[in-house]
Amino acid sequence: MSRLFGSRTGSLPHPQEVIAVSADGARVHVEVYGPEGAPAVVLAHGWTCSIAFWSEQIRDLARDHRVIAYDQRGHGRTPAPADPSGYSTRALADDLEAVLAATLAPGERAVLAGHSMGGMTLMAAATRPAFRERAAAVLLCSTGPSRLVAESLVLPLPPGGVRTRLTKSVLGARAPLGPVNALSRKILKYATMGPGSAPERVDACARIVHACPRRPRVAWSRVLAELDLDADVRELDLPVAVIAGAADRLTPPVHSRGMAGALPQCVGLEELAGMGHMTPVEAPEAVTARIRALVTSYLPVEQQQEQKEEVA
Repeated sequence: MSRLFGSRTGSLPHPQEVIAVSADGARVHVEVYGPEGAPAVVLAHGWTCSIAFWSEQIRDLARDHRVIAYDQRGHGRTPAPADPSGYSTRALADDLEAVLAATLAPGERAVLAGHSMGGMTLMAAATRPAFRERAAAVLLCSTGPSRLVAESLVLPLPPGGVRTRLTKSVLGARAPLGPVNALSRKILKYATMGPGSAPERVDACARIVHACPRRPRVAWSRVLAELDLDADVRELDLPVAVIAGAADRLTPPVHSRGMAGALPQCVGLEELAGMGHMTPVEAPEAVTARIRALVTSYLPVEQQQEQKEEVA
């Protein structure tokens, strides 16, 4: 079971553990929470994170949803690729397809939520037939499709080539992150969270991020530095909601505004005042509420009714 972080709202249910096998044979660790037959929600985490990042959403949604969360390649309990070719947006989409095939019943659809690299995973899968058949609606949370390094505000420098080069070096640094301590929490908070983030939430994020092994952290940083999914955003032709932290330095709101304008069926852009990049941890109630609203609005009514009857 994943080491999901505790909360004042109570402990998490015990998950069913599933191994999904991707197109290249990679084994993806998946955890399924909640009652069998309940409306399905799939959660894809971001760079340097893990299933643990979604603790608050799992805890709340698993009461009346079937929540499917998985560790991206090289994160959590999913092994890192042995070959450099295993790091790509194609591999992200392949893994998502494998997770959907391993956890959803024939004909079953789900609401999919992706944070940061998880959102990029959903964009990368936009043209896949299996994705289109399975996804009822999508939440893109604190993410962007391209120009991630150029638009980043992690370094307090004017925009331009110097800032872009230095940002790429910082985000792709091979140095180990080291232990979680007062200094590392301060750095992580500045780079990834809003100024008002509670200390316990900063600590939770720091422990998740520092647990990511160096090799996949660096390898994925290179993929993200060259990311170009602008065309894929325009292929996400289903209901898509977008959430951004107004104080996000890693993927500033300029990305979310651009996606909202490019999406064929954008059903809302919400910018959370004072929040940074880690919105599912910083503002869990807002993110969970948006997922619930998408389930209510876009999963077929007859499917929801059948699932409720099975749960009862």
